[in-house]
Amino acid sequence: MRNTARWAATLALTATAVCGPLTGAALATPASLYAPSALVLTVGHGDSAATATPLRAVTLSCAPTASGTHPAAGAACAELRAAGGPEGLAPRSDVLCTKQYDPVVVTVDGVWQGKRVSYERTFANSCLKYAYGADVFEF
Repeated sequence: MRNTARWAATLALTATAVCGPLTGAALATPASLYAPSALVLTVGHGDSAATATPLRAVTLSCAPTASGTHPAAGAACAELRAAGGPEGLAPRSDVLCTKQYDPVVVTVDGVWQGKRVSYERTFANSCLKYAYGADVFEF
């Protein structure tokens, strides 16, 4: 009886050693279909991120679905996808703003579609911030 138990244990360990890596590879494949997109966005008043104190911060994850603490995660992800990331955001032509100077700085840090992103932009006022990222920077 001892030889049968020893043989069964050896067979089980061998099967685990041979089939274990195959199972792990099969499980890892679906996760690689999506490039990671996880961002932290901040907004604050001031001329630069180095001198401004963040007033608000949110998280935004866009792959495989929109999620995070951003109040309009789905719309923000769609806007970022259309622009190709935060650097591609352009001003909308249908927004009219005053020339009041009350600087607002936004930052976007994290990973966008598998690439490291560190974005900072200072707008002259909140209206101009809205013109550049109506959904992305509204939180």
